[in-house]
Amino acid sequence: MVLWGLVLGTLLVAMVGCLWLLGLFRQRRPQEPPLDKGFIPWLGHAMAFRKNMFEFLKYMRAKHGDVFTVQLGGQYFTFVMDPLSFGSILKDAQRKLDFVKYAEKLVLKVFGYRSMQGDHRMIHSASTKYLMGDGLEDLNKTMLDSLSLVILGPTGQSLDAGCWREDGLFHFCYNVLFKAGYLSLFGCTKNQEQDLLQAEELFVQFRKFDLLFPRFVYSLLGPWEWLEVARLQRLFHRMLSVNHHLEKNGISNWISYMLQCLREQGTAPAMQDKFNFMMLWASQGNTGPNSFWALLFLLKHPEAMRAVREEAAQVLGEAKLKARQSFGVEISALHHTPVLDSVMEETLRLGTAPTLLRVVHGDHTLKMASGQEYLLRSGDIVALFPYLSVHMDPDIHPEPTAFKYDRFLNPNGSRKVDFYKSGKKIHHYTMPWGSGVSICPGRFLALSEMKLFVLLMVTYFDLELVDPDTPVPPVDPRRWGFGTTQPSREVRFRYRLRPAQ
Repeated sequence: MVLWGLVLGTLLVAMVGCLWLLGLFRQRRPQEPPLDKGFIPWLGHAMAFRKNMFEFLKYMRAKHGDVFTVQLGGQYFTFVMDPLSFGSILKDAQRKLDFVKYAEKLVLKVFGYRSMQGDHRMIHSASTKYLMGDGLEDLNKTMLDSLSLVILGPTGQSLDAGCWREDGLFHFCYNVLFKAGYLSLFGCTKNQEQDLLQAEELFVQFRKFDLLFPRFVYSLLGPWEWLEVARLQRLFHRMLSVNHHLEKNGISNWISYMLQCLREQGTAPAMQDKFNFMMLWASQGNTGPNSFWALLFLLKHPEAMRAVREEAAQVLGEAKLKARQSFGVEISALHHTPVLDSVMEETLRLGTAPTLLRVVHGDHTLKMASGQEYLLRSGDIVALFPYLSVHMDPDIHPEPTAFKYDRFLNPNGSRKVDFYKSGKKIHHYTMPWGSGVSICPGRFLALSEMKLFVLLMVTYFDLELVDPDTPVPPVDPRRWGFGTTQPSREVRFRYRLRPAQ
């Protein structure tokens, strides 16, 4: 009897422990945000969240207000939906909200890269040095050459002027920007045709990984898909191996500087290969999809296309491609395109939906702009989803779902930066690049790449949709929270090079 009593007691303790781990006994404490655990132990609302994050958060905000805590796969997330209260989270003077640890776990899982202390500062230092100012100008010139190579071919004008070509707009934009970006950052050999073939093969494999990426992050892959992800990881580690750098010229100073830092820290070559994979993803995973949305919006709004083309003609002059030559664009023109700047900012507002996450270290008091205070538990995660709380807020952006190419222009043509919520000027009126410590360090390069690509396409090409009445496709719901959104279906378009002089 004593033995059975010990066995039953042990089982009872184990059951209680399991239920506690599953979050079944967690209750809302005084001053904590509203708690919504869902009906499924441990999973909570994970399935609804992963099915359509945007619609789930809309529902939760309507139910609980601007601050609420939900259980997602055993982890508790506190979402803050009031943009006037973002400041204390993004600045975090008390250093209670950590971004780096969460990011380190993610990149280890996705890319196989094990971060070292100081990596975050090293990447930002390299980006400040080589992705801004003169460093950015040099890289923009390289990008122009790469775009010419990818679009026109190794011998210059390989497209027949006046001859229409048809493609999927998303595939075209993603393919061109990926290959040009890869060649600009990771260098070329003396055989340009071979470089293009390798870049194309890399893009094909990258898209396979890209399609699995959302479910991979959430650990929702099937058995064969896990094997495919492992295969793709190995392939990228091999194709981006630092050993291949000896065979290439023109590797960007940005990449070279970071790899040099890793070598000085004693990072093994195999781990450097994984770092390259991470940087390829970070630099090329969003520019193509963003450019797709930009060109699609221009094609669907003729007045916007006219405005951009008129501005391009003013800053570039009569720009027609001469036979067997590359694109001739003065990089300095990118500094004199307020209309295109507004188009890109509006595109980013409509097309980017990142999630900003911070892990709570030690119980923390969150102070809202209203003066109300909430207690946050150590180990929970604070989350911001600016697409819903900022980009789609009609108080900040009237008619938020509409594309307005001049939304970010003042009447005098200067950039508009004054936006308001509840009568108060708001600092974070768009957040496509994140903010604070997690802001994208390569944002200036990414924006320059996209502007340059759009400028080339509207200047040197005639563009039209195969079906002018095709609607703008809805966002693939699996992509919410992962940076740039992607369309749920392809859009067919035609393009032709304008006649040479």
